[in-house]
Amino acid sequence: MQAVILVGGEGTRLRPLTLTAPKQMLPIMGVSMLERVMAQLAIHGVDEAVLSLGYLPDRFLEAYPDGECAGVTLHYAVEPEPLDTAGAVRFAAEEMGITGTFLVVNGDVLTDLDVTALVAFHRRHGAEGTVALTPVDDPSRFGVVPTDDDGRVTAFVEKPPADEAPTNLINAGTYVFEPAFLDRIALGERVSIERTTFPAMVADGVLFAMEDSSYWLDTGTPQAFIDAHTHILDGVRTPLFDVAVRVGDSVYVPGSNVVDGAVVRRSVIDVDCMVEAGASVIDSVLLPGAIVRSGASVEGSILGPGAIVEAGAVLKPTCVIGAGAVVASGTSLVDERLPG
Repeated sequence: MQAVILVGGEGTRLRPLTLTAPKQMLPIMGVSMLERVMAQLAIHGVDEAVLSLGYLPDRFLEAYPDGECAGVTLHYAVEPEPLDTAGAVRFAAEEMGITGTFLVVNGDVLTDLDVTALVAFHRRHGAEGTVALTPVDDPSRFGVVPTDDDGRVTAFVEKPPADEAPTNLINAGTYVFEPAFLDRIALGERVSIERTTFPAMVADGVLFAMEDSSYWLDTGTPQAFIDAHTHILDGVRTPLFDVAVRVGDSVYVPGSNVVDGAVVRRSVIDVDCMVEAGASVIDSVLLPGAIVRSGASVEGSILGPGAIVEAGAVLKPTCVIGAGAVVASGTSLVDERLPG
């Protein structure tokens, strides 16, 4: 099966981490987010995918020069200008030459969705498009999708106030489409799938949705990015593959160095990182090459690649330190962003 993977966004909520890398290329326990997404799709029969690229496209091409990721053959579609979600799908589908039923996936969502069941539901209902739904406590940040008893979507309400949401089932960012869907979008036109295309499909009665309560996480915020790691640490989610080594309640990616006398709890220490003796790292994520000097304290925060927290510095939730940035000795930061 073919798939379009939407990875063109700038990841502004994760800045400064995303100033130097697309968020889908950020590692989750030593493995890029994109690779984890692709591995999940591969077990459901996806063997060919096109990456819909816009922001920092060269990072993807450099990472997968052989055109393969997690056993899936990759194609690349670089938008000449931002086309929004529907426009991006149309452009990418044209680049790959999609002719049959296909998937569309948001590349910054980690999920254990049963894609095989979603495709079967789609075909059983004779749908033009099918949306995966997931329940959430607060639907106000998402597209809310009420359906009738047969699963036909009756409305598509983008980010309603919490007290006005008709359901707590939201758009989970995985879709199944027939090629007829592509005919709704002019090639090169900037169109939103959520605000334009889906409402039109609802009006035509051809959009269906299937609820699934499997693990689901939108990784777009710093806390959610940390959660992607702690959910694995806490056993909320079991990844398909793992390159890290469990040490107590934390994991160390091989090639990291946690010196005797350092305190590390519920944290992930990626390759080439160093935590010196006398340093403390709690509920945090250290990306490749980050260093925490002796006497420094990092809590509930993210250190970007090559970032350095000097001796005696203190980081409290939820700080995000950009690639190569240096937190000076004696500095105390709370919920701050520090670009590199």
